[in-house]
Amino acid sequence: MNRRIRIIDCHYIQPGFAASFLVHEEGEAYLVETNTLHAVPLLLEALREEGIERERVRWIAVTHVHLDHAGGAFALLEACPEAMVLAHPRAAKHLIDPAKLLASAKNVYGEEAFVRLYGDIQPVPADRVRILEDGEELPFHGAKLHCIYTRGHANHHFCLFDPVLGGIFTGDSFGLAYPGLQRNGLFIFPSTSPTEFDPTAAKETLKLILASGANRAFLTHFGELRDLNAASEQLLEHLNFSESLYVQARSGKEEFEVLRSRFVTELRNNFANLAYRAGLILTSEDWRMVETDLRLNADGIAFAGIKARPEQKV
Repeated sequence: MNRRIRIIDCHYIQPGFAASFLVHEEGEAYLVETNTLHAVPLLLEALREEGIERERVRWIAVTHVHLDHAGGAFALLEACPEAMVLAHPRAAKHLIDPAKLLASAKNVYGEEAFVRLYGDIQPVPADRVRILEDGEELPFHGAKLHCIYTRGHANHHFCLFDPVLGGIFTGDSFGLAYPGLQRNGLFIFPSTSPTEFDPTAAKETLKLILASGANRAFLTHFGELRDLNAASEQLLEHLNFSESLYVQARSGKEEFEVLRSRFVTELRNNFANLAYRAGLILTSEDWRMVETDLRLNADGIAFAGIKARPEQKV
C-alpha cells in the first residue's frame, strides 16, 4: 500500500495553530477536520496539488463540532459531491441544525468577530452525515479505519485510527503541541475548554489512545507527534493539576467569575513551571500564543466544577 498523508495548515488565527489532514491512496481520499469556511479553499488546493479529484473524496471526518474543527463542513461537502461527513451522534445533530451552536458562539465572540473567524456557516444535509458508533470500522482502500470515542474535552468527540498509517487523528483529545513551543523537545498541554471538561474521562482517553495501536498521533493543534508515551506523561501532569482546580470549584462556593480569574493565574503558574522543567524558557511571544488557551482552559475547569455541584447551575 502507498498511503500518503498531507498536513494542511489552515492559517486559523495564525500559522501553525490549526491543521486539517488529507489522506490518499491511488486517487481515493479522506479528510480529517475542515477547520472554518475560510480554510476550505486551502483544503481544495491541497486536493488539486496532490492530484485528487474532488469526486474521489470518500470521507470527511470531524472529530467534534467546535467550529475550528467543523465550521467548514457544509462548504467542503458542496465541493466534494460524493463525500460523507463522519460524526459522533451528539455532534451530528449540531451539524444538521447548527442554530444553537452558532448562537452560543456568537454570544461569546460577537457577530463581527464571529464572521471574521468562521464565516457564514450553513447546515449539513442529514443524508450526507454518517453517524459513527464507538468501535465502528470504516472501509478505505482495502483497510479499515477505526472510530474510538474519546471524552474529556467534549462528550461528542471521537478519534480516528488508520492502521495503514499507524496513526491516530486526535482532534483536541491528546493535547496541543504548537510548533513554536517544541524548540527544546516536546512540550504539550491539554485543552480543558468549555463546556464539557471531565478530568476523569480526559485521563481515560489518554489510555485509549495509547492502547489504539498507533505509533504516531495527528493533532489538530498541531501536526504529527511521534512519542506518544512522553506526550501522555506530560498531559497527565497538566490534567492532574487541572483536576485539582476542578475539585476546588466543585467543592467550594465561589462564583464563576471569581474562579475563572483565580484559575487563569494558577494555570499560568503551573504552565510556566512545567515548561521550565521541560527546559523551555518562555518568551513574550510564547505567552501571547497560549494566552487564549489558558483562559479557555480556566473557563472550562470553573464551568465544569460549578456544574458538578449538587443542584447548582452555572
